[in-house]
Amino acid sequence: MSDKLPLTVVIATLNEAWQIADALDALRWADEVIVADGGSTDDTVAIARKRGVTVIEMPGGSLAGQRNAAIAAARNEWILALDADERVTEALRRELAQVLAAPAHPAYRIRFENVYLGRERRRGRWGRDWHVRLFTRRRRFLEARVHPPLEPIPGSGTLSAPIRHVPYRDLSHHLEKISAYARLGAQDLHARGRRASLWDLVARPCWRFLRDYVLLGSFLDGRFGFVTSVLTAYSAFLKYVYLWDLSERPAAG
Repeated sequence: MSDKLPLTVVIATLNEAWQIADALDALRWADEVIVADGGSTDDTVAIARKRGVTVIEMPGGSLAGQRNAAIAAARNEWILALDADERVTEALRRELAQVLAAPAHPAYRIRFENVYLGRERRRGRWGRDWHVRLFTRRRRFLEARVHPPLEPIPGSGTLSAPIRHVPYRDLSHHLEKISAYARLGAQDLHARGRRASLWDLVARPCWRFLRDYVLLGSFLDGRFGFVTSVLTAYSAFLKYVYLWDLSERPAAG
């Protein structure tokens, strides 16, 4: 009798060749794994297929669209949505087994153990990072260019064990992703008719820094807390700079 957990893990990918093998090797306990790829130009798809998982190719697809396609193809009732840089801890795997044996809720929130430059960020907003990632297969993600949310699910439960999240290889990788996400976030705001004001360019980054560094206690982490809080503020500033740029461009004629 199989000792694999009766759930489907869905992973949306785009150019994750450097880490997809580790991600898939860490999921051998799952009954099914589906990779939905958005058009990788590296070896992500080939590596995933070599690992024997189901691969759905969706060149140019959105993150929400990739996840939703994988959910629709799942053979199990329960879905665990992960990214290639996220790992299920052993404690969470045991808790998943208990929950799936007798689920009391239609979905579950999971805390993220965010690791930055080899150290867990226990303070700041990253230290209070929760997402609904375990849910039944009828649920879908909503469209957004950055971090698309799952549709609201009343009555969600909460798991105690975390997902370990290592989003950046190093500082250069972090800065690259800050720029990419800021640009996408600005495009979302611009599409909704938002324009960047001086308040957005000055007050929002300052608030992000004060929130993380003072209110959420990052100052207790010394230089590490200062640097991470500054980078959080910088990401907000860059998003509104990109929005300002989009707003200032003359309309195409």
